Amino acid sequence: VSEAGREADLDAGRVGPVMPVDGRVGGSDPGRPGWDRRGFVIAAGATAAASAGFALLGRSLSGADGRDAVASRRAAVLPRPGSPASPVPRGAGLRIPGVSPFVTPNGDFYRVDTALVVPKVDATSWRLRLHGKGVTRPLTLSYDDLLRRELVERDITLTCVSNEVGGPYVGNARWIGVRLAELLAECGVRPPSEGGPADQLVARSVDGMTIGSPVEDLMDGRDALLALGMNGEPLPFAHGFPVRMVVPGLYGFVSACKWIEDIELTTFDSYDPYWVKRGWARRAPVKTQSRIDTPKPFGRPKAGTVMVAGVAWAQHRGIDKVEIRVDDGPWQQARLAAEDSRDTWRQWSFPWQATKGGHTLTVRATDRTGAVQTDRRARTIPDGASGWHSVVVTVE
Repeated sequence: VSEAGREADLDAGRVGPVMPVDGRVGGSDPGRPGWDRRGFVIAAGATAAASAGFALLGRSLSGADGRDAVASRRAAVLPRPGSPASPVPRGAGLRIPGVSPFVTPNGDFYRVDTALVVPKVDATSWRLRLHGKGVTRPLTLSYDDLLRRELVERDITLTCVSNEVGGPYVGNARWIGVRLAELLAECGVRPPSEGGPADQLVARSVDGMTIGSPVEDLMDGRDALLALGMNGEPLPFAHGFPVRMVVPGLYGFVSACKWIEDIELTTFDSYDPYWVKRGWARRAPVKTQSRIDTPKPFGRPKAGTVMVAGVAWAQHRGIDKVEIRVDDGPWQQARLAAEDSRDTWRQWSFPWQATKGGHTLTVRATDRTGAVQTDRRARTIPDGASGWHSVVVTVE
């Protein structure tokens, strides 16, 4: 889908955020790097027999033309990461009914994009080009090239800028990929703070989407990844197979390019990516947010001890405190679950001594910098929603 075509569809009301979608195929063998070539030949042979009469395309969107892509994903084998993620601390996931699990399963992970059809890309013919302003050594990489590099594994929470206060478009996964900063440095790229001429990285997807990221943020030491795996398996197609970007601390529309095929170094002054052209911000760090998962809005809990619980996030800063207010009473500190890292969300709980009648429960978080989540309500455009999440319940 070209940008021009996408804009026409948006204007016609045919394209909007896509709700969570996923497919579970393929897998990984942590002990075997690279491709399972015998398995691929068998799978590809079956695909060729089934799709006789169709042109063999390395890149396709759906149907029979996507069978080569499916075969390539099934054959993909993720090697052991050279830098594995630390074990999730005991107590990071609270065993409280109704609270989102600490790790979001692939099938439940939110999906928000403008793709009319999920692209199915054949990893055997996929290539990534890296070029542009300040690039002294341009690169073109294959999927195998990335698999042969040192891979890092990290737990990172992603959030969509279209997420309303208390909304569902946030999830936490274990990603495996290549450090983007190292690739950029190999190409001669320097961040602006070190005299580099490019302050924006523009990532292009196979479907024509363009996403711009601040070069300084990508090279400041955070775990910005070209991700190949998600929760122990090759990326699902719906989440960007074969390769996507994952950057902690930035909303997806300025960082999380799926189905990536091109990286260009440029400047914010010289180019506006897709969403910037439509009134969204050029730079969009994730805002400190918190959400009540239980009790649900308009719930009817019994009088007595009611466990109020949920999640809070401030990626790349971390959560330091969560507080709960009942009606117009004082703020009371909730108990925080163990922290995995400052790049993941954090669960919290509060035992409320509930009395009969209608009540409003409100939550707010404080991040590691000391900044308290603002009560100022803001819409999602241009750089993310803000405000406190509240639920109204009737205690019986």
